[in-house]
Amino acid sequence: MLLLFEIKFMKYFTSLTIPILACLFLASCTSSLPNTQSMNDSTTIPLTTETPPAGQALATFAGGCFWCMQPSFDAEAGVSVTVVGYAGGHMANPSYEDVLTEKTGHREAIQITYDPAKVTYKRLVELFFHQIDPTNAIGQFADRGESYTTAIWYRNDEEKKIAEEVIKEINDSKKFDKPVATKVLPFTNFYPAEDYHQKYYQKSAFHYNLYKK
Repeated sequence: MLLLFEIKFMKYFTSLTIPILACLFLASCTSSLPNTQSMNDSTTIPLTTETPPAGQALATFAGGCFWCMQPSFDAEAGVSVTVVGYAGGHMANPSYEDVLTEKTGHREAIQITYDPAKVTYKRLVELFFHQIDPTNAIGQFADRGESYTTAIWYRNDEEKKIAEEVIKEINDSKKFDKPVATKVLPFTNFYPAEDYHQKYYQKSAFHYNLYKK
């Protein structure tokens, strides 16, 4: 168990010589962080903005390690762009290392550009809840700390209402033995993460799949 608490400080560990130890070290989002020198730094991040293209809308969620948020939303019909990054904190343009200190107030997040005529905001909220442990108030799975806690950021009263209604449905279902801990917050900011985090499940599929398991 001690290893699990030390994992997040060993982000450059990549040895897979001993499979059992490798699985332990790769049991958190930070442990399988790639050597950034080996990533394609020239790839352009498809930035989202607060003025989406005509006919499009934005949604922003925090669901623990942002690597695991991207595949499901990328596969959803009606979603045009997904970008992982940092949301809700008080530091402008934080780096990954800044957020890891747990002093910036940011959560790892995903921002989604989507077509409301093809996929509803409620569907995105429901899909979000299928990716997380909604009752965990201190992190997600192997990751702990405020930056790994869950949140839904709303941009208007209708989005807030939808998020709260979905949470009520989950709580009323008695599916879990604890209430939903995900916070519903007014949107304040979103900063895209470094390029090597974008589409991590595609760029570093081997590391990603070990972490996901």
